Amino acid sequence: MEEYFDEIENEEAGQLYEHFRVEVDRGQESVRVDKFLYEKLQHSSRNRIQKAADAGFVHVNEHPVKSNYKVRPLDVVTLMLDRPRHDDRIEAEEIPLNVVYEDSDLMVIDKEAGMVVHPGCGNFHGTLVNAIAWHLRHEPTYDPNDPEVGLVHRIDKDTSGLLVVAKTPDAKTRLGVQFFNKTTHRSYQALVWGNFVENEGRIEGNIGRDPKDRLRMCVFPPDSEIGKPAVTHYRVLERFGYTTLVECILETGRTHQIRAHMKHIGHPMFGDERYGGTEILRGERSGTYRAFIQNCFALCPRQALHAKTLGFRHPTTGKQMDFTSELPDDLARLVGKWRAYIEGTTRNTFAENK
Repeated sequence: MEEYFDEIENEEAGQLYEHFRVEVDRGQESVRVDKFLYEKLQHSSRNRIQKAADAGFVHVNEHPVKSNYKVRPLDVVTLMLDRPRHDDRIEAEEIPLNVVYEDSDLMVIDKEAGMVVHPGCGNFHGTLVNAIAWHLRHEPTYDPNDPEVGLVHRIDKDTSGLLVVAKTPDAKTRLGVQFFNKTTHRSYQALVWGNFVENEGRIEGNIGRDPKDRLRMCVFPPDSEIGKPAVTHYRVLERFGYTTLVECILETGRTHQIRAHMKHIGHPMFGDERYGGTEILRGERSGTYRAFIQNCFALCPRQALHAKTLGFRHPTTGKQMDFTSELPDDLARLVGKWRAYIEGTTRNTFAENK
């Protein structure tokens, strides 16, 4: 919600509009309101929140408070700004979709990289949800603004691959139960930095907001009370010396789970700028190698992550449904480039040793 604070400069406000509201839990310990809101607003900074309080925009129980106000149990904390909220109603937009399966209950979409899944944080148009609204515009029972239908799960903007959409409330409820009970099957393919010692493994660690960077997730100990429990299983598919193609299977579905877990074990995703994957983390110091890596980044200018398979039971018939999406062109060419590189390196080493 950081965009809310971009224009806070005036000391006095006229008509105010509610942008955020939260009731303090009964067991909440005494804490400054700026710190409290910093934990609640995912895309904000504490400095921006303090400026909002100074401008009279942070209210507790309908009265403005300063940053050092200590929240109490059952306090109602609101963010009141001097402009109306952005109209967040989802409008249908004619955007091409790759629909791989559709019936009266659901549809499975193969999302291309670069498409935001849901409006928000400055992306209010051109999203997957807007495209779905257009695709289903003639469905009398489908309302894109009804939270009881629509996306059952999400993937990141720059991740490609499979998603399931529920057309009816009953379908969304039944599919949601499967995701909650971990009876669905989702596998991803990723190119990550480094060579693994083992061929397969399990990563367990809570996923929560990085306190130093609110746009990034961080891994915390499983027994801590920070973040949400998360488990990722991985299997090596192909080794390229300095990078590895892996399959990742989710036991849970947390924000940036695979990206954060791979970073945590020392294997950031190739091309993942937010998690350090756009640095040259392994390999040679030669200019030729650096040029090769830069060419790889240009070939696939995003995190090298693809939601390859998706499996679930049909919410009405109970039939097992399994879908597979081949690697998109940018990722396939990237993997091919690394394969050619390692094969060329092996040939050269063999020729030198003859």
